[in-house]
This record gives sequence, C-alpha cells and structure tokens, in this order.
Amino acid sequence: MTTELPAIVDAAANTPALALLPDWLDPEHIIQSMGPFALIGVCLIIFAECGLLIGFFLPGDSLLFVTGLFVATGAIDTPIWLVCALLAVCAFVGNVTGYWIGRKVGPSMFNKPDSKLFKKEHVDKTHGFFEKYGARAIILARFVPIVRTFITAVAGVAQMDQKKFFSYSAVGGIAWTVSMTVLGFFLGNIPWIRNNLEAMAILIVLVSVVPIIIEYLKSRREKARGAAS
Repeated sequence: MTTELPAIVDAAANTPALALLPDWLDPEHIIQSMGPFALIGVCLIIFAECGLLIGFFLPGDSLLFVTGLFVATGAIDTPIWLVCALLAVCAFVGNVTGYWIGRKVGPSMFNKPDSKLFKKEHVDKTHGFFEKYGARAIILARFVPIVRTFITAVAGVAQMDQKKFFSYSAVGGIAWTVSMTVLGFFLGNIPWIRNNLEAMAILIVLVSVVPIIIEYLKSRREKARGAAS
C-alpha cells in the first residue's frame, strides 16, 4: 500500500540527472506509476530479473534501494522486514525458475544466432564468471547486473548440483535483497540522498562490481604465490 510521496522525493524526479533515464528504467517512476500495487510490482520485477532471461535490463540494485527509501518515507506503507522477506523470496524463486529454464531449454536457446535479447557476449561473460568462481558465483552474481540474470540459466545448462545451487541461491538472494533494501531504508532519511537518487543509482551500479574486483585480485595473488613456490 502506498501513500502520497513527500515533496522532497517528488523534487528529485525533476532533476536533470534523473531525466537521463527512460521512465521505464527509472526506479522512482516505476514505483510511483504502480500506485497501491507498488510492492507487488517490485516483487515481480525482482523475480523477472533473477529468473527470466528477458529481465536482464531491469534496474534491480537501484530498484531495491529506492524501494527501501520509499518504505522509510512512508510512500510504501509496509514494514521493512516484510518487504525484505517478500523480495528475498521472489529473488530465490526467480533463480529457481531461471535454473530450470536453463536446464530444460537452455542449450537449444543459446545455440541460436544472436538476437536482440540473447546476445552471445552476455552468455559468454556469465559462463566465464561461473566457470571461474563455481558455487561462489551464485552469491557474487547477485550484485552484478546482467550476470545475475544469466548465471541461473547457465547453472541449469551446466546441470549444477541442485542442492548446492538452491543453497547458494538462497544465501545470495537474502544477502542482495536485504542489503540493498535496508541500505535505502536507512539512507533514505538523509536529505542529500533523497535529492540525488540518480547519483545514488549510478553509485550502486559501480559498487556492484566490487566483489568481482576483489575476487580478481585474490585470484592474481594466489597465482603469484603459486608461481613463486
């Protein structure tokens, strides 16, 4: 359930930076346009981004952050714990769905020539990520746009052990949805944050690649030690 947005949040929508995003990719516009069904809409979007291959372009990180902010301001009139629980479930169910899509129809779909939706570069990028980090990739991929969508299908194509996949997927889903939403909830009370939502969305995307950088540096360090021994 939603209430009228505070004026300070409405003002952020009129900033030049925010105008650079198409309305259908602007997290704030998405939530506002759904009115009393905002939370349901967010849940469906998170499910689609985590499980349906066509959802790779959706603004998952920034959408979770803005959802938390709207809960803090009262625009979404639902307890933060319930919001986090619902989003975590949707993320997990999305991953399970994506896994079975990959397991059942993935090979034939990925063998087709490139299309606007299923570009080989996205699949190759995700496959390499999965091959390098294995089960850890299921958790790390949650924080990486595009990769988090395709990693589940690739895990299904590779027929990753179901028990292992579901376990890591649950951990990753909770870590991602709760951290992003709670971050927005607490930072949403800071005026500068509320007036610079676009800047925060960009920052979140940049921060999302930090796990990849850490793993890359760790891998190089391990290789260097191996070569020296």
